[in-house]
Amino acid sequence: MSLRLSTVILPYRRWNEGGREAWQRAEQLGFHTGYTYDHLSWRTFRDGPWFGAVPTLTGAAAVTDRLRLGTLVTSPNFRHPVTLAKELITLDDISGGRVTLGIGAGGTGFDATALGQDPWTPRERADRLAEFVPLLDRLLREDSVSYEGDYYSAHEARNIPGCVQRPRLPFAVAATGPRGLKLAARHGQAWVTTGDPKLYENGTPEQSRQALRGQIDRLGDACAAVGRDTKELDKILLTGFTPDRGHPLESLDAFVDFAGRHRELGFTELVIHWPIPDSDFAADEKVFEQIAMEAPAQLG
Repeated sequence: MSLRLSTVILPYRRWNEGGREAWQRAEQLGFHTGYTYDHLSWRTFRDGPWFGAVPTLTGAAAVTDRLRLGTLVTSPNFRHPVTLAKELITLDDISGGRVTLGIGAGGTGFDATALGQDPWTPRERADRLAEFVPLLDRLLREDSVSYEGDYYSAHEARNIPGCVQRPRLPFAVAATGPRGLKLAARHGQAWVTTGDPKLYENGTPEQSRQALRGQIDRLGDACAAVGRDTKELDKILLTGFTPDRGHPLESLDAFVDFAGRHRELGFTELVIHWPIPDSDFAADEKVFEQIAMEAPAQLG
């Protein structure tokens, strides 16, 4: 089974001060997809520069030709399906059909309160995502959509001419719980995980792989329940949040070992963070580039 290698480029640099060059370099290095986080601000970057995901990806689309582009991940925290659909159709058009939407329920960080609301409970986040994804699916497929739901509405929302990718651009659904996995099975072209967060601090790499194996098994059950073969879904691991932390980026051999073990679990794509000095994502840029250029050939 081949394993694709992608990267996630956080939108913290001004476009003319390294932002543009990172996306161009990602394409030169041969990454399959360049993703970015879709947040209003994020964790330790809270008090520093942080730019919007869709405009960033639009800029990336204009300066690249082959690199796929995507979000990891968009959430309902500050998005509405109607306006998001219009932005995605436009981005898919500008990029020539190179967009993947990573989508998930979101969390309780800064995005959850930036619009002045109280943070939603886990159940409410799941409820909203369960309504958000099917409506967005329709908006990206159909010329005109009307819908009245508990959380979202659309009244004759027009989305002509639709996506370049048909019937719509692919969804990569981030999920580990039963309701999210059901959404991935029904609407996703890919599934995304960061592993089991409970293991990040004190777990072992082997425990992490066991947890990931369990997640993939539950995804298979969710697919079977809707009559779908789990092989139809790409399985994406966003690295950096398992007990391995930054170890896989310490050398080419370390990464190939890490990647091979996760390919055996069934993952089809690994995403590594573009190095950011003095952060949780600090890494040797020369090693990072060596991994990008040489690891895929070793992994087959």
